[in-house]
Amino acid sequence: MRRLFISDLHLSQARPELTKMACEFLDAQRGQVDELYILGDIFNTWLGDDLVPTEFSPFVTTLQKLSEIGIKLFLMVGNRDFMLGKQFARLVGGILIEDGYRLKLGQQETLLMHGDSLCTDDVSYQRYRRVVRNRFLQWCFLHLPASFRQRISDKIIATSKQKKQYKAAMIMDVNQAEVGRVIQQHNIDLLIHGHTHRPAIHDVTQANGKPANRIVLGDWEDKVSYLLSDDVQLSLHDHRVNSAESLLRLV
Repeated sequence: MRRLFISDLHLSQARPELTKMACEFLDAQRGQVDELYILGDIFNTWLGDDLVPTEFSPFVTTLQKLSEIGIKLFLMVGNRDFMLGKQFARLVGGILIEDGYRLKLGQQETLLMHGDSLCTDDVSYQRYRRVVRNRFLQWCFLHLPASFRQRISDKIIATSKQKKQYKAAMIMDVNQAEVGRVIQQHNIDLLIHGHTHRPAIHDVTQANGKPANRIVLGDWEDKVSYLLSDDVQLSLHDHRVNSAESLLRLV
């Protein structure tokens, strides 16, 4: 079984080159992988499944073609595209999975997350996250006219950029105690997530002494970044990761 994991593409109507890069990369995966997992922030912003921008049509078509030839697609929402839903998943022939999706890779019990919930030091963001993930508020948002949704989204993005200027980089990274808590709570060997844009494979020593690993997927700011799994090993492909530190055995 060959599985491909990607995250944080941040596709934007203003950057067609990113959509082109994603389509070309995914087209090349035909016949190469059995399953594709996208762990959030596929899009830089998402106003609702009823408003799919025409600029993303090539990407939608690419996912549909992968699904049609038998590649299973699994989609997770992130902090930017949290309004993405089951309607979009059905459109591309995929399955929408919850943050905290469990599977087994080789002999490793594995948990998939977007990663933003692990950044508990960023208290203001966690408060914001609880608000925007409220189902009732999301329902209200989806019943607003498109122009209203766009204004709200633009304001949220502008405010987020402004706040990031004054936050220490460490605050926006994962909290190690929270990572340990999640690993122990779910009794897993491997945690895979994106969000932080800091691709790496980390060793984690739990309080009980049991070893585990945490893999951070890279963002697609200007180059492809992905994690490939077979039944023997995981390989992290990112220009920021040293080749000697990019492999993890699964047996």
